[in-house]
Amino acid sequence: MTDSGTGQEPAGTGDLEEAAAVFTNVRPRLFGIAYRMLSSATEAEDLVQEVWLRWQTCDRSVVVNPAAFLATTTTRLAINALQSARVRRETYIGPWLPEPVDTSADPYLGAERGAALEFAALLLMERLTPGERAAYVLREAFDYPYGQIADILQSTEPAVRQLVSRARKHVTEARRTPASASAQRELLATFLTAARSGDLGALERLFAANVTSMSDGNGRVRVSRRPVRGAARVARFMAAISSWFWDGADVRWASTNGQTSAVVSRDGTVDAVITVTASSEGIDHVLWMMNSEKITAVSAPA
Repeated sequence: MTDSGTGQEPAGTGDLEEAAAVFTNVRPRLFGIAYRMLSSATEAEDLVQEVWLRWQTCDRSVVVNPAAFLATTTTRLAINALQSARVRRETYIGPWLPEPVDTSADPYLGAERGAALEFAALLLMERLTPGERAAYVLREAFDYPYGQIADILQSTEPAVRQLVSRARKHVTEARRTPASASAQRELLATFLTAARSGDLGALERLFAANVTSMSDGNGRVRVSRRPVRGAARVARFMAAISSWFWDGADVRWASTNGQTSAVVSRDGTVDAVITVTASSEGIDHVLWMMNSEKITAVSAPA
Protein backbone atom coordinates (compact mmCIF):
# COMPACT_ATOMS: atom_id res chain seq x y z
CA MET A 1 0.00 0.00 0.00
CA THR A 2 1.33 3.41 -0.86
CA ASP A 3 1.61 6.26 1.60
CA SER A 4 -0.48 9.42 1.18
CA GLY A 5 2.54 11.45 0.12
CA THR A 6 3.20 9.77 -3.22
CA GLY A 7 3.93 12.95 -5.15
CA GLN A 8 2.11 15.18 -7.59
CA GLU A 9 0.32 14.19 -10.75
CA PRO A 10 -1.02 16.45 -13.48
CA ALA A 11 -4.57 15.23 -13.98
CA GLY A 12 -6.90 15.69 -16.92
CA THR A 13 -10.62 16.27 -16.62
CA GLY A 14 -11.48 12.63 -17.26
CA ASP A 15 -8.99 11.41 -14.69
CA LEU A 16 -10.36 13.78 -12.05
CA GLU A 17 -13.90 12.67 -12.82
CA GLU A 18 -12.84 9.08 -12.25
CA ALA A 19 -11.07 10.08 -9.04
CA ALA A 20 -14.21 11.90 -7.87
CA ALA A 21 -16.36 8.86 -8.62
CA VAL A 22 -14.05 6.59 -6.60
CA PHE A 23 -13.98 9.05 -3.70
CA THR A 24 -17.75 9.57 -3.71
CA ASN A 25 -18.30 5.82 -3.53
CA VAL A 26 -16.25 5.43 -0.34
CA ARG A 27 -17.00 8.81 1.22
CA PRO A 28 -19.70 7.54 3.64
CA ARG A 29 -17.20 5.07 5.10
CA LEU A 30 -14.52 7.74 5.40
CA PHE A 31 -16.91 10.05 7.24
CA GLY A 32 -18.00 7.15 9.46
CA ILE A 33 -14.38 6.48 10.44
CA ALA A 34 -13.60 10.15 11.03
CA TYR A 35 -16.74 10.80 13.06
CA ARG A 36 -16.20 7.81 15.35
CA MET A 37 -12.61 8.92 15.89
CA LEU A 38 -13.38 12.58 16.60
CA SER A 39 -16.99 12.54 17.94
CA SER A 40 -17.56 15.68 15.89
CA ALA A 41 -19.46 15.84 12.61
CA THR A 42 -17.94 19.25 11.84
CA GLU A 43 -14.37 18.08 12.38
CA ALA A 44 -15.08 14.85 10.49
CA GLU A 45 -16.37 16.80 7.47
CA ASP A 46 -13.25 18.97 7.48
CA LEU A 47 -11.04 15.90 7.69
CA VAL A 48 -12.80 14.13 4.82
CA GLN A 49 -12.39 17.27 2.72
CA GLU A 50 -8.65 17.16 3.45
CA VAL A 51 -8.57 13.53 2.30
CA TRP A 52 -10.29 14.55 -0.93
CA LEU A 53 -7.67 17.25 -1.54
CA ARG A 54 -4.88 14.73 -0.99
CA TRP A 55 -6.60 12.22 -3.26
CA GLN A 56 -6.72 14.79 -6.05
CA THR A 57 -3.01 15.60 -5.87
CA CYS A 58 -1.43 12.20 -5.14
CA ASP A 59 -0.08 9.87 -7.83
CA ARG A 60 -3.14 7.67 -8.16
CA SER A 61 -1.48 5.50 -10.80
CA VAL A 62 0.52 3.73 -8.08
CA VAL A 63 -2.45 3.18 -5.75
CA VAL A 64 -3.41 -0.49 -6.01
CA ASN A 65 -6.48 -0.31 -3.76
CA PRO A 66 -8.08 3.16 -3.69
CA ALA A 67 -10.58 2.31 -0.93
CA ALA A 68 -7.82 1.02 1.34
CA PHE A 69 -5.61 4.00 0.52
CA LEU A 70 -8.39 6.47 1.37
CA ALA A 71 -9.31 4.67 4.60
CA THR A 72 -5.65 4.66 5.62
CA THR A 73 -5.28 8.36 4.91
CA THR A 74 -8.48 9.12 6.83
CA THR A 75 -7.47 7.07 9.86
CA ARG A 76 -3.97 8.52 10.11
CA LEU A 77 -5.25 12.08 9.76
CA ALA A 78 -7.92 11.32 12.38
CA ILE A 79 -5.32 10.08 14.86
CA ASN A 80 -3.41 13.35 14.48
CA ALA A 81 -6.61 15.41 14.64
CA LEU A 82 -7.75 13.61 17.79
CA GLN A 83 -4.51 14.40 19.56
CA SER A 84 -4.83 18.13 18.81
CA ALA A 85 -8.58 18.11 19.54
CA ARG A 86 -7.96 16.78 23.04
CA VAL A 87 -5.57 19.65 23.70
CA ARG A 88 -8.22 22.15 22.55
CA ARG A 89 -10.88 20.52 24.71
CA GLU A 90 -8.81 21.19 27.82
CA THR A 91 -10.00 24.81 27.62
CA TYR A 92 -13.66 23.87 27.02
CA ILE A 93 -15.97 25.32 29.67
CA GLY A 94 -17.91 22.56 31.40
CA PRO A 95 -18.47 18.97 30.20
CA TRP A 96 -17.64 18.17 26.58
CA LEU A 97 -20.11 15.86 24.84
CA PRO A 98 -19.99 14.33 21.36
CA GLU A 99 -21.55 16.38 18.59
CA PRO A 100 -24.82 14.66 17.67
CA VAL A 101 -25.17 13.44 14.11
CA ASP A 102 -28.45 12.79 12.30
CA THR A 103 -28.81 9.06 11.62
CA SER A 104 -32.35 9.10 10.26
CA ALA A 105 -31.08 8.48 6.72
CA ASP A 106 -27.99 6.38 7.51
CA PRO A 107 -28.26 4.58 10.88
CA TYR A 108 -24.82 3.03 10.45
CA LEU A 109 -22.96 6.06 9.08
CA GLY A 110 -21.19 4.12 6.38
CA ALA A 111 -20.37 1.11 8.54
CA GLU A 112 -21.37 -2.53 8.24
CA ARG A 113 -22.86 -2.19 11.71
CA GLY A 114 -23.73 0.62 14.10
CA ALA A 115 -20.97 -0.10 16.61
CA ALA A 116 -19.04 2.75 18.22
CA LEU A 117 -21.72 5.26 17.29
CA GLU A 118 -24.05 5.65 20.28
CA PHE A 119 -23.30 8.42 22.76
CA ALA A 120 -22.43 6.02 25.56
CA ALA A 121 -19.80 4.29 23.41
CA LEU A 122 -18.35 7.60 22.16
CA LEU A 123 -18.03 8.87 25.72
CA LEU A 124 -16.21 5.72 26.80
CA MET A 125 -13.93 5.86 23.75
CA GLU A 126 -12.69 9.25 24.95
CA ARG A 127 -10.69 7.27 27.51
CA LEU A 128 -8.80 5.31 24.84
CA THR A 129 -5.49 6.26 23.29
CA PRO A 130 -5.78 7.42 19.66
CA GLY A 131 -4.26 4.13 18.51
CA GLU A 132 -6.66 2.04 20.60
CA ARG A 133 -9.58 4.08 19.35
CA ALA A 134 -8.58 3.69 15.71
CA ALA A 135 -8.10 -0.06 16.04
CA TYR A 136 -11.41 -0.43 17.89
CA VAL A 137 -13.36 1.64 15.35
CA LEU A 138 -11.92 -0.18 12.34
CA ARG A 139 -12.54 -3.59 13.85
CA GLU A 140 -15.86 -3.14 15.66
CA ALA A 141 -17.69 -0.82 13.27
CA PHE A 142 -16.14 -1.74 9.91
CA ASP A 143 -14.95 -5.32 10.49
CA TYR A 144 -11.49 -4.70 9.03
CA PRO A 145 -9.17 -7.72 9.22
CA TYR A 146 -6.44 -7.38 11.84
CA GLY A 147 -3.76 -7.51 9.16
CA GLN A 148 -5.27 -4.56 7.30
CA ILE A 149 -5.60 -2.56 10.53
CA ALA A 150 -1.92 -3.28 11.16
CA ASP A 151 -1.07 -1.83 7.72
CA ILE A 152 -3.16 1.27 8.41
CA LEU A 153 -1.60 1.85 11.83
CA GLN A 154 1.89 0.87 10.66
CA SER A 155 1.99 -1.80 13.32
CA THR A 156 1.96 -5.61 13.57
CA GLU A 157 -1.03 -7.91 13.70
CA PRO A 158 -0.31 -9.16 17.26
CA ALA A 159 0.04 -5.56 18.46
CA VAL A 160 -3.26 -4.61 16.81
CA ARG A 161 -5.02 -7.57 18.40
CA GLN A 162 -3.81 -6.28 21.77
CA LEU A 163 -5.01 -2.76 20.97
CA VAL A 164 -8.47 -4.00 20.05
CA SER A 165 -8.62 -6.28 23.10
CA ARG A 166 -7.66 -3.47 25.48
CA ALA A 167 -10.09 -1.05 23.86
CA ARG A 168 -12.92 -3.56 23.92
CA LYS A 169 -12.24 -4.24 27.60
CA HIS A 170 -12.27 -0.53 28.49
CA VAL A 171 -15.53 0.05 26.62
CA THR A 172 -17.49 -3.06 27.64
CA GLU A 173 -16.38 -3.28 31.29
CA ALA A 174 -17.50 0.28 32.01
CA ARG A 175 -20.86 -0.10 30.29
CA ARG A 176 -23.96 -2.02 31.27
CA THR A 177 -25.92 -3.85 28.60
CA PRO A 178 -27.76 -1.02 26.82
CA ALA A 179 -31.53 -0.88 26.66
CA SER A 180 -33.19 -1.68 23.36
CA ALA A 181 -34.00 1.18 20.99
CA SER A 182 -37.70 1.00 21.83
CA ALA A 183 -37.04 0.92 25.57
CA GLN A 184 -34.64 3.87 25.28
CA ARG A 185 -37.25 5.93 23.44
CA GLU A 186 -39.94 5.04 25.97
CA LEU A 187 -37.67 6.01 28.87
CA LEU A 188 -36.81 9.30 27.17
CA ALA A 189 -40.49 10.10 26.61
CA THR A 190 -41.36 9.26 30.22
CA PHE A 191 -38.39 11.29 31.44
CA LEU A 192 -39.47 14.35 29.46
CA THR A 193 -42.97 14.17 30.94
CA ALA A 194 -41.61 13.94 34.48
CA ALA A 195 -38.95 16.59 33.87
CA ARG A 196 -41.43 19.11 32.48
CA SER A 197 -43.72 18.66 35.48
CA GLY A 198 -40.87 18.54 38.01
CA ASP A 199 -42.19 15.26 39.46
CA LEU A 200 -39.39 14.20 41.83
CA GLY A 201 -40.78 10.75 42.55
CA ALA A 202 -41.36 9.90 38.92
CA LEU A 203 -37.87 11.08 38.01
CA GLU A 204 -36.15 9.05 40.72
CA ARG A 205 -38.01 5.90 39.66
CA LEU A 206 -36.61 6.28 36.13
CA PHE A 207 -32.97 6.63 37.18
CA ALA A 208 -30.26 4.10 37.88
CA ALA A 209 -28.68 4.72 41.28
CA ASN A 210 -25.54 6.33 39.84
CA VAL A 211 -27.22 8.28 37.03
CA THR A 212 -25.27 11.28 35.72
CA SER A 213 -26.64 14.42 34.09
CA MET A 214 -24.16 16.20 31.80
CA SER A 215 -24.76 19.54 30.09
CA ASP A 216 -22.59 20.74 27.20
CA GLY A 217 -22.87 24.50 26.75
CA ASN A 218 -19.24 25.69 26.63
CA GLY A 219 -19.95 28.47 29.11
CA ARG A 220 -23.49 29.26 28.03
CA VAL A 221 -25.47 31.12 30.65
CA ARG A 222 -27.68 28.96 32.90
CA VAL A 223 -26.09 25.72 31.69
CA SER A 224 -24.58 23.56 34.43
CA ARG A 225 -20.80 23.46 34.19
CA ARG A 226 -20.42 20.35 36.32
CA PRO A 227 -21.95 16.88 36.01
CA VAL A 228 -24.73 16.11 38.48
CA ARG A 229 -24.58 12.57 39.88
CA GLY A 230 -26.89 10.30 41.85
CA ALA A 231 -30.60 9.63 41.42
CA ALA A 232 -31.79 11.98 44.16
CA ARG A 233 -29.51 14.87 43.14
CA VAL A 234 -30.34 14.56 39.44
CA ALA A 235 -34.06 14.43 40.20
CA ARG A 236 -33.79 17.60 42.33
CA PHE A 237 -31.80 19.30 39.56
CA MET A 238 -34.46 18.45 36.97
CA ALA A 239 -37.22 19.66 39.27
CA ALA A 240 -35.36 22.92 39.92
CA ILE A 241 -35.00 23.81 36.23
CA SER A 242 -38.55 22.72 35.36
CA SER A 243 -39.85 26.09 36.55
CA TRP A 244 -38.14 27.92 33.68
CA PHE A 245 -36.39 25.66 31.14
CA TRP A 246 -39.52 24.28 29.49
CA ASP A 247 -41.41 27.57 29.20
CA GLY A 248 -42.25 28.24 25.55
CA ALA A 249 -40.40 25.12 24.43
CA ASP A 250 -41.46 22.95 21.49
CA VAL A 251 -40.20 19.37 21.48
CA ARG A 252 -39.88 16.94 18.57
CA TRP A 253 -38.15 13.60 18.09
CA ALA A 254 -34.96 13.07 16.11
CA SER A 255 -32.72 10.11 15.36
CA THR A 256 -29.20 10.93 16.50
CA ASN A 257 -26.33 8.47 16.74
CA GLY A 258 -28.69 5.57 16.20
CA GLN A 259 -31.02 6.39 19.06
CA THR A 260 -33.92 8.72 19.84
CA SER A 261 -33.27 12.27 21.01
CA ALA A 262 -35.53 15.19 21.83
CA VAL A 263 -34.94 18.44 19.96
CA VAL A 264 -36.04 21.44 22.03
CA SER A 265 -36.82 24.61 20.06
CA ARG A 266 -37.94 28.11 20.95
CA ASP A 267 -39.35 30.48 18.34
CA GLY A 268 -38.15 28.17 15.57
CA THR A 269 -34.56 28.04 16.83
CA VAL A 270 -33.09 24.84 18.25
CA ASP A 271 -32.13 25.39 21.88
CA ALA A 272 -31.02 21.90 22.92
CA VAL A 273 -30.76 18.27 21.95
CA ILE A 274 -31.52 15.95 24.85
CA THR A 275 -31.11 12.20 25.05
CA VAL A 276 -30.69 9.45 27.60
CA THR A 277 -28.66 6.29 27.72
CA ALA A 278 -30.15 3.43 29.66
CA SER A 279 -29.82 -0.18 30.78
CA SER A 280 -32.06 -2.62 32.62
CA GLU A 281 -31.35 -0.59 35.78
CA GLY A 282 -32.88 2.55 34.26
CA ILE A 283 -31.51 5.78 32.84
CA ASP A 284 -27.79 6.07 33.55
CA HIS A 285 -27.01 9.27 31.60
CA VAL A 286 -29.04 12.35 30.76
CA LEU A 287 -27.18 14.30 28.08
CA TRP A 288 -28.00 17.96 27.40
CA MET A 289 -26.33 19.25 24.22
CA MET A 290 -26.76 23.02 24.31
CA ASN A 291 -23.75 24.41 22.47
CA SER A 292 -25.39 25.97 19.40
CA GLU A 293 -22.27 25.31 17.30
CA LYS A 294 -22.59 21.56 17.89
CA ILE A 295 -26.28 20.91 17.23
CA THR A 296 -26.62 22.22 13.71
CA ALA A 297 -26.87 18.71 12.24
CA VAL A 298 -30.26 18.24 13.90
CA SER A 299 -31.52 21.81 13.70
CA ALA A 300 -33.64 21.48 10.56
CA PRO A 301 -37.41 21.42 11.12
CA ALA A 302 -39.01 17.99 11.22
